[in-house]
Amino acid sequence: MLAADSVIRGAAMASIPVMSALGEVPAALPFVVAAVYGLFKMVPLAGFPAAIPDLVPEEDLDVANALESLGFSLAGVAGPALGGLLIAGFGGEAVLAFDAVSFALFAAAALAVRRPLTPGAHDGTAAPGAREGAARPSGLRTLRDRALVATTLAFMAFNVATGMLLVAGPWLAATRLPGGPQTLGLLLAALAAGELAGAALAGTGAGRRRPVRAIAVVQLAAATGFLGLLAAPHLLGVAAGYLVIGMFSAPMTIWAQSLRMARIPAPLRGRGFALLRTLMQATPPLGAAIVTPLLAAGALAPPVLAMTLVAGVPALVLLAMTGRVRARSRPDDHTGVRRRRSEESRPVENRTSPSTRRTGPAPKFSCAVSEPRR
Repeated sequence: MLAADSVIRGAAMASIPVMSALGEVPAALPFVVAAVYGLFKMVPLAGFPAAIPDLVPEEDLDVANALESLGFSLAGVAGPALGGLLIAGFGGEAVLAFDAVSFALFAAAALAVRRPLTPGAHDGTAAPGAREGAARPSGLRTLRDRALVATTLAFMAFNVATGMLLVAGPWLAATRLPGGPQTLGLLLAALAAGELAGAALAGTGAGRRRPVRAIAVVQLAAATGFLGLLAAPHLLGVAAGYLVIGMFSAPMTIWAQSLRMARIPAPLRGRGFALLRTLMQATPPLGAAIVTPLLAAGALAPPVLAMTLVAGVPALVLLAMTGRVRARSRPDDHTGVRRRRSEESRPVENRTSPSTRRTGPAPKFSCAVSEPRR
């Protein structure tokens, strides 16, 4: 699926430089390319985290997610700089041609992964959804998990605040800070530097023991970074705020991704991540729409206060809920039945004695003995 996505989007990107070389680019073609790009964007956003648990052991999920976050952050810094050089030297078509080549390289890399990425493929067992006559599980089942719902709602609120920041940053660079476009570049560099530092911290596994509480704490810390915008017209103070936002928002993403990987059953990972990430990606435009009239009024304090509250209040609510949200147990990868933390902490081969260990198919779980899904 990841390879197919890269081939389709790479072909769409290549269509513009090809048509330019043949003569003229149709006026509607860039819009078609943008539509294709957006249509398939969720494939890697859901596919990457769905594949990671099949590639690394559970204890290394934070490290793997941190590496993914580092890769995105580095690409986010290098991509615009490389694009600017290509545009200046060769024109806009060269950027899209280079982009098409990068999609082709990724498709080749995805096809080179030989390890099976399907539930049960490692040990020869089939996932429940793959058995003949078994009901196909729905991704909506992930919304029954209180920890997933609570963290997703908190992330949706934080993304509203980041949507506000996407508008506030250029507005500050144009009206309140010296330097113009260079100032905006410095602010975005500070944000990226914070994300890199935060990803390195999150990769140490500091949030593994109590992930929901850890997510709430770093979201609350990231919310304080929005107050740095009040330092305008002092550039260093505003840049420090951007740095704080990036530094503490990166662990939010990494630890939440590890939490979702642990709690979403394997057959639901792709659909579950697609559903949750679609919900979270839908909120930044709402923030942009809310903050625009506030900034148009000319006052900086009201939009900054709005950003801080929208990002911080859900974190406080999440902290209050951590006593009731049981993030220490997780659904079994195939059955969806929760296992106790003490059971999870022991190696699989030591959970049953030799005399009682089963060698046949896994037993069916009775509703009378399984804990209810929350």
